[in-house]
Parts: sequence; structure tokens; C-alpha cells
Amino acid sequence: MPNPVLLPIPRSISFSDGELSLSELAGFIALNANPAATLFFTGLRAQAALKQYANVEWDITGGDHPAPLTISVDASDTRAQSYSLSIHANGIQIIGTDLAGAFYGVCTLTQLLQNYGATLPLLEITDTPEIPVRGVMLDISRDKVPTMETLYRLVDMLASWKMNQFQLYTEHTFAYRKHQVVWEKASPITAEEIRALDAYCRERYIDLVPNQASIGHMQHWFMHKEYLAIAETEEGLVSGHGDKQEYPFSLSLAVPETMPFLEGLYDELLPNFTSKLFNIGADETFDLGQGRSKVLIDDRGKGGLYLDFLLQIYQRVKQRGRTMQFWGDILIEHPELVPEVPKDTIALAWNYDSDSNLPEQAAIFAKSGIPFYICPGTSSWTSIAGRTDNMMGNLRIAVESAIKHGAIGVLVTDWGDLGHWQQTPISYQGLAYAAALSWAYKPNITIDLPAVVSNFAFHDQTGVMGKLAYLLGNAYQKPGVLVRNGSFLMWIYHFTLDQFPTARYARWLEGKNREALKDRPLLTRNLHETINYIDEVMADMENAQMQVPDADIIKREFGLTARMLKHGAKRALLELEDDSVSKESLLADMDEIITIYRQNWLTRNRPGGLDDSAARLLRARQTYTT
Repeated sequence: MPNPVLLPIPRSISFSDGELSLSELAGFIALNANPAATLFFTGLRAQAALKQYANVEWDITGGDHPAPLTISVDASDTRAQSYSLSIHANGIQIIGTDLAGAFYGVCTLTQLLQNYGATLPLLEITDTPEIPVRGVMLDISRDKVPTMETLYRLVDMLASWKMNQFQLYTEHTFAYRKHQVVWEKASPITAEEIRALDAYCRERYIDLVPNQASIGHMQHWFMHKEYLAIAETEEGLVSGHGDKQEYPFSLSLAVPETMPFLEGLYDELLPNFTSKLFNIGADETFDLGQGRSKVLIDDRGKGGLYLDFLLQIYQRVKQRGRTMQFWGDILIEHPELVPEVPKDTIALAWNYDSDSNLPEQAAIFAKSGIPFYICPGTSSWTSIAGRTDNMMGNLRIAVESAIKHGAIGVLVTDWGDLGHWQQTPISYQGLAYAAALSWAYKPNITIDLPAVVSNFAFHDQTGVMGKLAYLLGNAYQKPGVLVRNGSFLMWIYHFTLDQFPTARYARWLEGKNREALKDRPLLTRNLHETINYIDEVMADMENAQMQVPDADIIKREFGLTARMLKHGAKRALLELEDDSVSKESLLADMDEIITIYRQNWLTRNRPGGLDDSAARLLRARQTYTT
């Protein structure tokens, strides 16, 4: 039999001669735990997989006795989340070191059934995770708030890949009872929905961690005059990225009402979660010290002011029985202050490029003795189609740094900057590669990413959809102009070619790429080649055979992604006065893009935020009407 396609690849797998025919066995699934009910959900997963992929129907029972499939827990093995899986001539045995390990053993068995059907090879697998915490953080504040159906599907997928932490990045999209004016147009997630999602995650051994921006990223609150009294300033600002913000950004430490305000949020949010962790955000505090708290900088400096703010929040989080997580970017700028952070917090070191400084950040936090996660990204945001090569490089350096410096977790982030233009499935390959590397780095560093994404994200055994996602994710390279943390094909919607070198994130436009912008004949050829490349990649989609309920939606999403990429290239060609495009043709194309964009959004997401996101496309449309 051929070697199986697995995600993640186990630490150890060995094959024996022979095979096991499940259709020839008449029996049941024995759950061996005390009480057996603790394994019942895991048993149901095994039962469903056997029926779906092997067409056998086995009942579930308890007790330690021979059965074609036994699932048990051996607590004498102290390795957390680990399991062994044996397929022998008489049946299948899964032994977890704990309940999560038994569940992960069934996840691997399910993938084996997807590979082989009812006839399995004889084998032995022993498996244990490299990183204890393997998480995903999904942005639900800029601008997409997914439907519950979308969240449940995502959790199921992540659990099947052995991910065990999930966060919903929240600025203003939780329905706080006293703050309706902030979220009423955002289609927020409610307390009842969080409780339901928490229970759903818990069954699948995923820790749903509460997340609420608590210093910076509060502009959605400050759009409303009743909250300006607790803002650092009452005006907009120029952020650290060089762009203008219309509204204030950070809370003020100098205002007595700030801490009671946060306490009110925490007291309403946190009881809906069973997790003992809490991510308070606290990154990118661009305007801290520029307004009401400016007088405090004379005594402590900006770094000290930030630390004072962090410590005050820490006390309130600790009083509520939680462990505080916080983004580490501000403290990394003041490494001398890192030792002052309490050791019962968790720092989150982040960077999203393939040549990132994550090793340096990890070394600083490791030296301080503060537990920390390494937080790479899917590279999907501000890109339309993702950035495959950058994503893989970023994830490799992240997990390498985590292992070398003793991080307790890897949290891969999936942001929604500038309207969350990427369609949901664009992020799947980044999530899959993160799951693989953080479970077992060496066996998975060369994993066939297109194959596993095709099999286990799109359930397409032809391999077409995984390959298509992989190749389309590298379209960002084709124009010959590379931008850090984004794609030229996306940014050209927002800036002209002349504006581009001095626009937002211009500092991330590398020197050789500035020169590429000046060589207009070369850029013209590259843009035509980009369009041809996208067409070639997409030509194979009709051959995909996705066995998922949303297959037609996925095809529409990738179709729109390709169209938006090509439109970006054509916008640049219009500026270059290429006769293959005209304002009239691009106007008609943009109108269709906006229509499809709005339709696609509502298949997976709530309506709140859609108008704000689509407004960015409407602004780009104005180019063709002047």
C-alpha cells in the first residue's frame, strides 16, 4: 500500500506486512476508561469515521475486553496529549496518555480511513506533540464576524489537525450589555453564543481563550463621543505604520475612569469562558503618552508608562482567576523592563515575515523567565490570495524559535486588516502548516502541503484544490514588487504607482522593489505574466472533486480571489497606459466584483462590517469614474 497522507505526520510510524479488512469484522468499539463516558465523544468520532470512510457500523460499549476497535487511556504515561495507534491482524487499538491523547489517536485513525477506506495496512504509530499549546487566533473585528456555523466548521477542522487553543480577536464585536452603541452595527457575538462555542471547543479538547483589546486598538469605541473621556487623546493620530487614524487609538492611564471601564468589560466577558487564560492584547499603543498621560512620561518614560498600565491590568486579571496573555511588541522595545513583568503571565512574541526577528524576541523572553508563545501568521491579510512562500518561511522560523527557546505555545494569527478581503479558505494552508510544524517539527517541515490541504481542508483527493491554493498564494511574487506584510496586487487598489513608494508601509518596500517600480516596461511585462499565471492556475479548478458541503462556495471564493488579483494587475496596467485595459472595462469588472464580494461574504459571515469592507472597493472604483 502507498504511504498515507497525514496531517500532521506522526513522530513515529512503522509498517508491517499484511492488511486488515474492516468489512470482514463484525463487532463494536470498546471504550476503556473510568468512567467510559469520558471517552464517549471520542468514540462517536471513531464510529462516524468508520461509517463514512469504511462503510462499517459498529456500536459503542464500555469495558476492558477484546473488540475490533478499543480506545483506552493509560494514565501511567506522563506525556500529555500523546497516544499510540496499533493496527494488527485482529483489529485496532488506540491508547491515549490522557483523554486528549485518545482523541488525537482517533483523529489519526480517521485520516488513515480517508486514505485507505475499509482495508488498512498493519502499522504502529507512537505520537506526542512538540509544542504543548498549538493555537489559532482569528480576527473578528476587522471586519468579519463569522456565523456560528462557520466557527463550528473551523473548530472541527482545527481539532482534527490536533490544534488545542482558539481565540477570537475582539475589539468591539462582543455584545456588552452597557455598550450597545459600540457594537450595534457590527453583528457581534453574544454571551450565549460564546458559551455554546466554548462547550463545542471543550468537547474537542480546544481551549477557547477570551480575547479583548485593552489598551490600544480601541478606535471603534472612540468613534462615539461618550468614550472620548477615557481616550489618551481626543483626536486622531499618525500610527507607527505612518498612516493617519481618524480617531484616538489607546486608553489613557491618566484617567481614573479607565480601570473601572475595563473591569466592567472583564466582569461581563470572562464568565462566559471556562478557560483560565485571558488575552488582553496591549499591542501597538501608538499614542500612549501623547495626550492625557504625557505628564507621566517624565517620571517613567514611555516604556515605563506602558509597563505601569500592563501591571494594573495584570492585577485585575489575576483577581478574576485568569492568567494574562499580552502581545510583547512594546516591551521588546524596552528589554530592560521585561524582567519587571510578573512570571505568572504569558508574553506573545509576534512577527509575520519569513526573515522575522522572532529568534531575538524568543531569546529575550526566555532569559527573563516569563512563559511565552511564538505568534506567526497565515500571511493571508492585505494579500487577497495569501503569500505561500512567506507564510511557510515565517512559520518555520517561528516553530524553530519556539523549540530552541522553550516557548510553551505557538499561536498562529489570521488578521483582517483593511477590510478582511481574503476569502475564508485562503487561510487554510497557513493553518494546516502551523498545525503540522507545531505538532512535530522535523517530520513535517517537508510535508506535502498542497496534498494535505487538498485532502483535509477541501476533502479533494485529486489534489487539485490544495495545489491551486498553494500556487495562487504565490501570485504575489509575479509583479516583481515585493512588500512586507502584504501584496502589491492588493495595495494597488489603495495607492497609485507614484504614491506607492511613499504610502503606508513604504518602509517595508525593499530597495530593489523600488527600482522595479521605476522600470515601467519590465513592470508592464510582469503584470501581463501575472494575469497569465493566475489564469493557468485557475484552469484546473473544474477538475477538483471536493467532498464537502460548501464545495460550490469554495469554488466561488477562489474564483473571486483570482478575479481580484487580476483586477489589481489591470489597475496598474491602466496607470501604465497599456492598451489592453480601459476605465470602462475595469469599471464593469469592479461592479461585478463588488456584487460577488457581498454575496460571498454573507455565505460565511454576519452582515455587520460588510458595508465598511466593501466601501474600500467602492473607493477604488472611483478611479474609473473621474
